Amino acid sequence: MAAWVLVCNPKKFRLREMLSDGGELTNWTVGRHLREIREGDAFALWLSGPQGGVAAIGRLNGEPRWTDEDDDDDYWSEAPGPRHVVPLRVEQWLEAPVPRAWFKRHDEFTGAGMMTQPFATNPHRLTDQQWQALKAEVEKTAKVTPELQLPENDNWDLEPGDKIRRVDLHTRYGGSRQGGISPSKTSNNIIFFTDPRTGEQHGYQDVWESEDHFRYTGEGQIGDQTFTRGNKAIRDHLQDGRHLRLFIGSRGTVRYAGEWILDPNHQYSWGRAPSTGGGEERQVIHFHMIRVGAAVTAPDVPVGAEYRVEDESTEPAPAVPSAPDPALTSETLKKHRRLQNALAQQVRGRHLKPLSPMPTDPAFDLAWRDGDTLTVIEVKSLRLENESHQLRTGLGQLLDYVDQLSARAPHVRGVLWVERAPSESRWVGICERAGVILAWPGSDTKVWQ
Repeated sequence: MAAWVLVCNPKKFRLREMLSDGGELTNWTVGRHLREIREGDAFALWLSGPQGGVAAIGRLNGEPRWTDEDDDDDYWSEAPGPRHVVPLRVEQWLEAPVPRAWFKRHDEFTGAGMMTQPFATNPHRLTDQQWQALKAEVEKTAKVTPELQLPENDNWDLEPGDKIRRVDLHTRYGGSRQGGISPSKTSNNIIFFTDPRTGEQHGYQDVWESEDHFRYTGEGQIGDQTFTRGNKAIRDHLQDGRHLRLFIGSRGTVRYAGEWILDPNHQYSWGRAPSTGGGEERQVIHFHMIRVGAAVTAPDVPVGAEYRVEDESTEPAPAVPSAPDPALTSETLKKHRRLQNALAQQVRGRHLKPLSPMPTDPAFDLAWRDGDTLTVIEVKSLRLENESHQLRTGLGQLLDYVDQLSARAPHVRGVLWVERAPSESRWVGICERAGVILAWPGSDTKVWQ
């Protein structure tokens, strides 16, 4: 295996702009060593200029071919015209380039082509010693930002239908600004994109089977797709606790299409699709996805995961004109979380396991199993002025939860857990007639019957 340096002049090709727009670098111009370049060779992408250096590393996907197409012509300051190009796959974009100064400090790179002949035709050859030294520096730099250290709260604030520039999306939530699947290192999101305008030319044939069911083709433009990088991240998203966020479009302004999960009964299948540009057919992954919020009725899909204790130290949010009193809102939220955590402690005290919802579940506050019976809880704080509203809302939510979960447990019962007895006792009978238990601290014996 050989290793090469491919030089990009940012004044001639606006690479950063292409990446900011969600573009993907899939080939590069070469003009020499054409008989020596082989599929599988390693490469480093070198940005010329005073702030330059190695910005990415990867593998070549094939041998040089002749083309007269102006790929990504929107980003060339001058159309490159007919030339040889080599297909490639970027495996890692660096947070900051390995600078020219680093190469000058290391004797291995004395006389290296990109240092002594920066304007020579691509590519420049690297010796095995040079490649190993560069790769070790890249790996050392990458260890500063671990592969997966996810915060508990991703603070996602986009709603389905919202539009955002892709560059702003990644600035806010992390993830690579190029490619179709973009796992974030700074939030617990996997951001992925579907775009028939650009996807089909690479064999990405995504299918909307219904409003709530979507079949998404994995990443990898040449050769059989495998469960690495983005494909692995999607496959393992539930066990890793990560959210799948779908966007329509891949460049410029994109539109949020909501949160999705893999179908627990049929996560993926294998299919056939052409390689980039209509090349040889290869094996591709088809992920079977369900929109979060759509009912999951498969009986063998478990309900809930280990209970996540709620933070009771919430502080008032900054005041917003016309918004409710932030101090009151904060106190209400604290009450809700105290009630919920205290009930979870009671569950543990009875040697049962409290559960929090998974993405496959409706958004209940708390649940547990006792034999064949699944109990789901909706917690509500009560103030005199909002009591009826809270009780109506909680009752409706529980009826929805019980209906959604009825196929996934032999017996499901709903409990509306409130902070005190309602001022109107009629609510106890209303809930009983609806098949829901209304209870509060001090009247909890019926919860455990």
